[in-house]
Amino acid sequence: MQKIIITDFTRFSNPKIVGTAGIDLTTGQCIRPMPHLNTVFCKSENIVPGAILKGEFTPVQNIAAPHQEDMSYQNLSCIGLCTSSEFKLALNAGLCDTVENGFQIALADKQKHIPISHSIGKSIITIKVQPDKIGIVEDAYSQKKIKINFADNSGRAFKYISITDLGFYDFAESIQLSNELDTLNAFICSQSEIYLRLGLSKAWDNGKVNGYWMQVNGLYTFPDYHREIRRYR
Repeated sequence: MQKIIITDFTRFSNPKIVGTAGIDLTTGQCIRPMPHLNTVFCKSENIVPGAILKGEFTPVQNIAAPHQEDMSYQNLSCIGLCTSSEFKLALNAGLCDTVENGFQIALADKQKHIPISHSIGKSIITIKVQPDKIGIVEDAYSQKKIKINFADNSGRAFKYISITDLGFYDFAESIQLSNELDTLNAFICSQSEIYLRLGLSKAWDNGKVNGYWMQVNGLYTFPDYHREIRRYR
């Protein structure tokens, strides 16, 4: 049996399922339980970011690159919540200094995807972002949606990246209707450390490019957390 700390808790257009991924602190391995968990099961087991899951994990057969974290599971259960220090250890286990180094690729200006042809052995990384180098913004094409802008430690800027962090997105979308995104951005900027869990989508062709598209699976602040977003901690 392995134990993982959930670091990614992501939304889908289908509200009946939730995407999860977590870190085994013993090995540093990132594991994405597959198939995706049922939302009702997550609620009944209190599975949220910071939850500790115990189960038997085995690699998915014929795994599709770069999603090497995909694991089948049996006897899955939640055995409690981790501490703040344990959660930070889980985030640091996948920490990369820049996006390019994390995904082992040189990116063109404004590039937000990893080409299908690019060989890489991971689909989730963690990066730290300076608090004044990040912002939650309205989508450039739809004011009803939100995206994230940030710059990594190399100074490279990433604009209008999708947010799949379920709790964060739902809260930000709710206050966007009241024009309160500035308040959320002020909270983020007041923190000392910002961790982003940056993931890659399944292969998707947007009509111009076929690739794995970057998305923010998790946004975590230290030393404080936003209680209306992270009520579990």
